[in-house]
Amino acid sequence: MTHHLTRDEARRIVVRAQLLDAERPSDVVEVAEQLCSIKIDPTSVIAPAEHTILWSRIGWSYEAGQLKKAVELDKALFELDGTFRPASLLPLMLPWMRTRPVRHSTKEWLAANEKFRAEVLARLRGEGPLLASDIPDTAAVAGNDEGGWYGPNQVPRMLEFLARTGEIAVVRREGRHRVWDITERVFPQDLPEYEPAEAKRMLDERRLQAAGLAKAKSPWTPVGEAGQPATIEGLRSKWRVDPDALAHLDDDTDGRVALLSPYDGMLFDRPRLRDIFDFEYVLEQFKPKPQRRYGYFAHPILIGDVFMGMLDAEVDRENQVLRVNAVHELIPFEPEEDEMVRGEIADLGEWLGVRVAEF
Repeated sequence: MTHHLTRDEARRIVVRAQLLDAERPSDVVEVAEQLCSIKIDPTSVIAPAEHTILWSRIGWSYEAGQLKKAVELDKALFELDGTFRPASLLPLMLPWMRTRPVRHSTKEWLAANEKFRAEVLARLRGEGPLLASDIPDTAAVAGNDEGGWYGPNQVPRMLEFLARTGEIAVVRREGRHRVWDITERVFPQDLPEYEPAEAKRMLDERRLQAAGLAKAKSPWTPVGEAGQPATIEGLRSKWRVDPDALAHLDDDTDGRVALLSPYDGMLFDRPRLRDIFDFEYVLEQFKPKPQRRYGYFAHPILIGDVFMGMLDAEVDRENQVLRVNAVHELIPFEPEEDEMVRGEIADLGEWLGVRVAEF
């Protein structure tokens, strides 16, 4: 059976799946279990992405220490590829990590650095946990750094490769620096085992749970054949919808204002934003200043299920002030909406522990 959704229904499904409706979650683990991934990024114009993402869901009661506790003490979350993920995903991801495709250039680099790889693993096994700076670079050959991410030191490159294949993992962070160890001492050893095909099917279901609604065969939100087929009024494309989201489609809930980090998972699938929300989102962080319309790191403003504005703000840490450079109204605010946005900005300042400058 194919479900036929209106645009309003489609938006409501996505907003609820992303925990951006009025019914806020209560803690970090609940958010991670639903969203499946929380982006880590140090850009701190207002606050690092991982903390803003959690605050925009949980609200005033969220504190940064809660995330650290969930990752490092409770082991309810783990870090991989620049994101925090719930530990419940580990048994679904490990089969893919162990058989993950490797580019030809990476294979050549690994073949030339087989001894280096063994030395890194041996040092972690014997001395870990360790920072990257604790491990000597004994690589025979440097990899091609086209993106400019690594620099000449080959240790970070090797550590990230070993993490992606499930051989090592991040055990904690010291500031923004990752501390590494072998997975046997980081991940639980009593995890259920799944065949790769079964693990992929279950992982697709979890991705769809987080998305609520995804375009079939989307490279941005890959969900395979999870869920049920759907169409959306006015759109020719085919979609997959989470059955549980459909079951709760008619539940009463109020909307609210959400200020979203530019690295929020809600914004990742740009084609879906355009198709369902009529929102063309462009991160202007890497644009020359004269070409920016909304600001270096402007945060989209979601009111209910409509993207109505962009917040250009930054924390002046020296003076402990949140400076609001502009609130761009993509759709003119009604007086009540303006009051709600100002209230959310005030809450943001209170959460950050700074005063909000007049705007």
